[in-house]
Amino acid sequence: MRALAIAATGMSAQEQNLEVIANNIANINTTGFKRSRAEFTDLIYQTERLMGVSNRGRDATIPEGAQIGLGVRTAAVRSVNIQGALTNTGNTLDLAINGRGWFEVTTPNGDTVYTRDGAFNTNANGQLVTMDGYTVTPPILVPSTATAVTISQTGLVSATIPGQTTAQQLGQMTIANFVNDAGLEALGGNYFQQTTASGQPTVGVPGDTAFGIIQQGYVEASNVDPVTEITNLIMAQRAYEMNSKVIQAADQMSGTISNMRS
Repeated sequence: MRALAIAATGMSAQEQNLEVIANNIANINTTGFKRSRAEFTDLIYQTERLMGVSNRGRDATIPEGAQIGLGVRTAAVRSVNIQGALTNTGNTLDLAINGRGWFEVTTPNGDTVYTRDGAFNTNANGQLVTMDGYTVTPPILVPSTATAVTISQTGLVSATIPGQTTAQQLGQMTIANFVNDAGLEALGGNYFQQTTASGQPTVGVPGDTAFGIIQQGYVEASNVDPVTEITNLIMAQRAYEMNSKVIQAADQMSGTISNMRS
């Protein structure tokens, strides 16, 4: 009986949907996290009667026909890249992008990865780094004698040095845009890398056209909405239960048919 296999695909799909929702809720306090949404598509159809063909050689044609769908599958787990709320931390080196863009970060093996997590600090050499010690690109070196660091909305980094009457410029931060942000591959640790689907990065100065601005002293919170996730959780649970009931009904019908034949 096909109903058993069809309902099984529905239960499997809702199980994957639940896993996506669970990951969203688990990262509700993860800086710069972007929630995901499971997308589904139907499987192939088995044609019982073709539509649009002649009815037994006569002039009349069959208007609709009959096709039986064979279930559902997960088509994609889409990253929802909408802006998260900005949280004031008071930390001078905490940065948030308000708008489009990604911070560029260089890993110890020389690869470039991207993140929305701007909880930065300085290492022993004064370089601006992530919490994992990855250097921010382009490199920013903060002098050990600096008493204050200022980062403008356009990414211009300056430092106040004792004995100097004007602030010393340390460098210009840039951010990267992608044609398809959802095509970036998640690496964990709040890092992403470009793929063929995301396209090549376009690097620019914060505040330029199509680029967000930088807010010093803030970090971007997760864009997970608890109410939405709980609602989706209930819907996934109900859908799973309905598919389970279909399996039970199909099993009972199969048992009844077997008893009748015996």
